[in-house]
Amino acid sequence: MNVRTGLDRLAGRETRIKGRVAYLCHNASIDSRCREGLAVVQELFGPRLAAVFSPQHGLFSDAQDNMIESDHFVHPHFKIPVFSLYSETRAPTDEMLDGIEHVIVDLQDAGCRAYTFMYTMTLMMEACGRRDIEVIVLDRPNPIGGIEVEGAVLDMDFASFIGRHPMPMRHGMTIGEIARMANEHWGISCPLKVVEMEGWQRAMYFGETGLPWAFPSPNMPHLDTALVFPGTVVLEGTNLSEGRGSTRPFELFGYPALRPHACFSQITDVFKDVPLEGFALRPLYFQPTFDKHAGHTCGGFQLHVTDRQRFKPWHTGQFLLRALYEVM
Repeated sequence: MNVRTGLDRLAGRETRIKGRVAYLCHNASIDSRCREGLAVVQELFGPRLAAVFSPQHGLFSDAQDNMIESDHFVHPHFKIPVFSLYSETRAPTDEMLDGIEHVIVDLQDAGCRAYTFMYTMTLMMEACGRRDIEVIVLDRPNPIGGIEVEGAVLDMDFASFIGRHPMPMRHGMTIGEIARMANEHWGISCPLKVVEMEGWQRAMYFGETGLPWAFPSPNMPHLDTALVFPGTVVLEGTNLSEGRGSTRPFELFGYPALRPHACFSQITDVFKDVPLEGFALRPLYFQPTFDKHAGHTCGGFQLHVTDRQRFKPWHTGQFLLRALYEVM
């Protein structure tokens, strides 16, 4: 049986939701038949749908670069105001929430602490808690499974918008579970309901759900990207390209002066004495079209996941970072 998301299960529950509604969504907010979530919600609530909110990368997930803010606008088709929560503000203002009685949250997370959509959700929850607005989270699968957890829990002295809550890098939770955790354990108190999935099991990777994959952000185009992301996203903080500007972001990484064939043995030697499996490294050259080293040919590697059950992205990324430091 295919998985049904919270959005799939919202129909039939809309009569219990009274008053004006806002919808926090993005490009990946689709149902199991690939219908746009905004169209589904507008059909269910009609003129009661009063506002739309969008996270980082915008409503259409079209803001390509990593830290580009999006503007507010009126949707060209639905004629509804769209408020960007990656703009001059990261949280909704009182004016944006004026007259709203329910906020429906429908965001596809990537399973990694550094992915910001969960923080947009919890900031929305905080704002709604202050105004006694009900938050309804439509649950979606964690694309890299709900069992494996990797990485240290965030030291809150280093909290930021890419790490706002005490959780490990690969957290193993769904967006609905994160909402409940925030409400019950992280000091956020808002009226909360989670519309749970049907048919999802913790051991499932997204490819086993039967659901269509729509990229939640421009540089999360494939399920393979989500698999490697908790390990290679740390390269954003280095002078290496993490593959942005290529067709395989976070799977490709490199630097213009790096000679991958010459250092391949030194890189792979790092993994000889550690129990990390399920991947292969391939030396190559690529040229980013934007972001770091745009227009310059970079020597580097592609990280291929050969066995997702055995692959440990965060641990693999930590050893890769050490190996790359030693050869640079």
